[in-house]
Amino acid sequence: MKPSKNSISIAGEFAVLSQLALRGVDANLTLGNTKSVDILASDPETGTMFKLEVKTSYSQKPGNSTVWGRTLSWVMGAKHEDITDPGLFYCFVNIEEEASTFRFFIVPSRVVANHVRESHHFWLNNNEVWQVEHVDTSIRRFRLGVEDGNYPVDTPLARDYENNWVFHG
Repeated sequence: MKPSKNSISIAGEFAVLSQLALRGVDANLTLGNTKSVDILASDPETGTMFKLEVKTSYSQKPGNSTVWGRTLSWVMGAKHEDITDPGLFYCFVNIEEEASTFRFFIVPSRVVANHVRESHHFWLNNNEVWQVEHVDTSIRRFRLGVEDGNYPVDTPLARDYENNWVFHG
């Protein structure tokens, strides 16, 4: 039985907290009290403060689209096109089958904003690719390429961000 969306989200946030704790980072869940931030953290050695927004998927396999190529993807919103805070990082979590393995991809907010903005613009303005006219909505996607390839827009590669537990923008 697949867990509920809420359970998947909570599992992702606690998995990120456990990884941060193992790395000596002081971190706390915001419990929804800080807009667009799931975890507030600080590195006790440097005093550096940073924020994490966690996006979790469950048993996601890489997609193989003729347009987007082989990617992992997460649903985002229009607001993510403009968030470029150097102290904010997104932690994209993929809980693999049977909840036995977690994969973590830590990406600076400026990289996410750039990709979300460019890929949505491409999606809206290349109707001939899909042979249908798209209507703009607030839904966006963030994609990580899983192999070197010809992606239609600048696409960050999963290998560059997987387990990238270094927090500088």
